[in-house]
This record gives sequence, C-alpha cells and structure tokens, in this order.
Amino acid sequence: MVLEGGEAGWIDSHSHVQTMEDPDELLARARAAGVVGVVCVGTDLATSEAAHALAARHRDVGASVGLHPHEASRLAAERRGLEALVRGPGVVAVGETGFDFHYLHSRADEQEDAFRWQIALTHELDRALVIHSRDAWNDTFRVLADEGPPARTVFHCFTGGPDQARRALDLGACLSFSGIATFPGATELRDAIAITPLDRVLVETDSPYLAPVPERGKVNEPAFVAHVGRAVASALGRTEEEVAERVHTNTRALFGPLTGN
Repeated sequence: MVLEGGEAGWIDSHSHVQTMEDPDELLARARAAGVVGVVCVGTDLATSEAAHALAARHRDVGASVGLHPHEASRLAAERRGLEALVRGPGVVAVGETGFDFHYLHSRADEQEDAFRWQIALTHELDRALVIHSRDAWNDTFRVLADEGPPARTVFHCFTGGPDQARRALDLGACLSFSGIATFPGATELRDAIAITPLDRVLVETDSPYLAPVPERGKVNEPAFVAHVGRAVASALGRTEEEVAERVHTNTRALFGPLTGN
C-alpha cells in the first residue's frame, strides 16, 4: 500500500469513480498512469455505500461518506444510514458537504442543516471534512465559524481567487485543485494556487467531471490527475516531482491510510 510507505506518486483526492462504468478498470488505468491512490467520494447514501464497497476491494482507495448540497433535502431520510456507514470501518472522511447556490437543487436552509450535521459528525469521529462551496463563500465561512472548522478540512475543487484562498487557509484548511487549473481562462484560480503553501495543496479529478486540458471533451477519470498536478506545479513555480511528493504527504496527513480493508 503506497500511502503506508513507498514511492510517492500522484493521488486523486476527490473522484466519483464508483458512479462510473467499470470502476475497477478505471482504477487499473490510473495505476498504469502512475496514480498511487484515489479518494472515492459519496454524494448520498447510495453513492457513499458504493464508495465504501469499492474501497473494501482496493487498498489504494479511500471512501468518503456524505450528503452533497444538491441532495441535502434527503437528510431526514438518509441520515441514519449515512451515520451508520461513517461510524463503521474503512471511511476516511465525511462529505462532500457544504453549499451550492448555483443550482439550488435543495433549499438553502436544507443545505445548511446538512452541512452543520456533517461538521458535527466530523468533530465527533475525528474524520477529515470534504467541503463543496459554489457561489456561497460567505455562507460557507459563516457556518464554519459557528461550528468550528475540523482540524482536517479540505475545500474540494477550489474555484475561488486569492481572497477566498486566504480565508480558507486562515482556517487551517487544505485546498484541492481540479482540472479547472488547466483551463486557459482560469487565471484567478492560478493566482490562488500561487499563494497556497505547498503543505496545503491537494489535486483531484472530480471525475467524471471537469476533464483537464488536454483531455477536454472526454469523460474524466483518475488517470488524468497528473495533468492537474502539472498545472498546479507550474502555478506554484515548483517541479512536478516536488509537488507530487508533497501532495502524497498532504493526502496521507489529511485522510490517513487509504484502505477499506
């Protein structure tokens, strides 16, 4: 198991590969591309159960269990099942959770209730917290201030600029960067990457979404995470090898060993 000692390589800190066709084959392709670990993230009870099952089959996969802001209206129906899953073995994080005001598939108050519940669960169980924040920075930081940010927190698919990055970093959080970092127009995001300390950086695919350049137009997969890593290294003015090694260390510190066994 590479995360327990061994050669460092790129780690995909956020993927929904359990929802994709033939996830075992996608993981094999990722390993062939040099990816040494994948965090598989649930967005509701069914996808969290699938993430947990995938992690149980693969020692280089970790499962995160959570209720996405889009699905926050399901909290009453799924809370008991999600909590039982989080309290069991083989779960490295809670989330993704937070706010998404771009689509409002769940009401703002429902999103806040689900977010607060998952933060409390993270505190109780000493898990990492995976945050989703879209068009909702002030509300995200308000709730974190109320509840207290968990010691191990990551803003996944960070899309803010330097101001939002500083606010998140001031909380002690890590920032995980996706394929958006490779997009030509994402200059503000690359400015945010440039001010992020190397010991707070993670990379991800968010697959099957947000395929990076030069894979645009394809379904994203963990094998493409090196493209994200290269863009992040360029924005930081660091070598790919240095960033890959540090991402390996950061991911281990945030999530612990990625194993469902």
